[in-house]
Amino acid sequence: MQYPDTKLLIDGQWRDAAGGRTIAVLDPATEEVIGQVAWAGREDLDAALAAAERGFKTWSATSAFERYKLMRKAAELFRERADETAWVMTREQGKPLTEAKMEVMAGADVIDWFAEEGRRTYGQIIPARAAGVSQLAFKMPVGPVAAFTPWNFPINQVVRKLSGALATGCSIIVKAPEETPAAPAALIRAFVDAGLPDGVANLVYGVPAEISEYLIPHPVIRKISFTGSTAVGKHLAALAGQHMKRATMELGGHAPVIVTEDADLGKAIKILAGSKYRNAGQVCVSPTRFLVQDSVKKSFVEGLAEAASAIKVGNGLEEDTRMGPLANERRIPVLQEMVQDAVGEGGGLVTGGRRIGNKGYFFEPTVLEDVPTSARIMNEEPFGPVAVVNGYKDVDAMIEEANRLPYGLASYAFTGSQSTAHEIAMRVEAGMTTINHIGLALPEVPFGGIKDSGHGTEGGSEAVEAYLTTRFVTTAAS
Repeated sequence: MQYPDTKLLIDGQWRDAAGGRTIAVLDPATEEVIGQVAWAGREDLDAALAAAERGFKTWSATSAFERYKLMRKAAELFRERADETAWVMTREQGKPLTEAKMEVMAGADVIDWFAEEGRRTYGQIIPARAAGVSQLAFKMPVGPVAAFTPWNFPINQVVRKLSGALATGCSIIVKAPEETPAAPAALIRAFVDAGLPDGVANLVYGVPAEISEYLIPHPVIRKISFTGSTAVGKHLAALAGQHMKRATMELGGHAPVIVTEDADLGKAIKILAGSKYRNAGQVCVSPTRFLVQDSVKKSFVEGLAEAASAIKVGNGLEEDTRMGPLANERRIPVLQEMVQDAVGEGGGLVTGGRRIGNKGYFFEPTVLEDVPTSARIMNEEPFGPVAVVNGYKDVDAMIEEANRLPYGLASYAFTGSQSTAHEIAMRVEAGMTTINHIGLALPEVPFGGIKDSGHGTEGGSEAVEAYLTTRFVTTAAS
């Protein structure tokens, strides 16, 4: 199998950038250049905008049932191509092949779910105060969408935005990540091959700031969806606000994990270690601050460190690999600095903390303990395979620490007490809380944060609302 060069998709045509520019794509496991991706310029963006405008007229006039059938066909095509797409994703992003295939298959499920949900965008008949008057509220597609997605989940982050837009009758321009371009291209190709009309879905790559600052203010674009850092998200949300554009923001987190003394420690350690080191910790909802009751903290640290040390790190294409490399080189010095800062502030390094080898962007699964809140890693999202375990006297102290930061994306808890579980559910400030298991990111449940972690949801029944407007029509009998 050969890694493909990736072109732009504009108005149904896969094409090079008008200026002929490209960006090199690297394999993070080997650091070799494996392909090129087209680099869109202003001329390409103008063409994509014109195509999206035309595509919206066609697609918004297509019935919900016809949209549903096409999306279901695209999902089946995508499943059939799962092995090929997973291999491509592992080459460009680094995650183990099994994780890559799971992401592809989960993406197909997202398409199916949104296809079904798009058939249920009901309006209302509102009782009138006067005889002979009808009052109707219609749900209509908002218009062309601009979506901006990161590299950590090349399929997952695109498919929610793409499916939400298409299910409701919107057209879309996806600005996908330059580091991992081929996997999202494979996703959109499934829709094209399923018969999606020209211009309904367009795909571009290039300099993120240049593209976002051109697309967001453009009058063709009526909605923004962004997944990425809080700092960038705030900038783009402000830009959208200046032009009265609707915006969904799924931003950074710093997920707390509460573990009480009556929790099943063996179960908690096994589940949390798998979640923490999945995708080398490059997950916006990755558990990061482990807040453990003092009486069981030593046992928890020992168990988590043992689990971390047992993880086989290597090339994601190798069968026994359980954690691949970081997706890019710039994360390595950041993680090293965070670990050194934590130790310098008085924390303990239990295991890991270093780069592995000198070829490929590999980093040891790491566990720190007793890190003061003054350390960087207690305040900044590490976005890597580093867990911090601190001890706390009681649940109140753990909840206070969980809510200390301005983030509110995901939170986790393991407890044997139903009353404690209820207290955590009610008091922890997070858009998503999962207790005694990992239950996040299914298509049918909400996915989004509060506070500085963004607003809006990209899962569950509410997800389609962001792509719809409500129009009210009242008529009196003549």
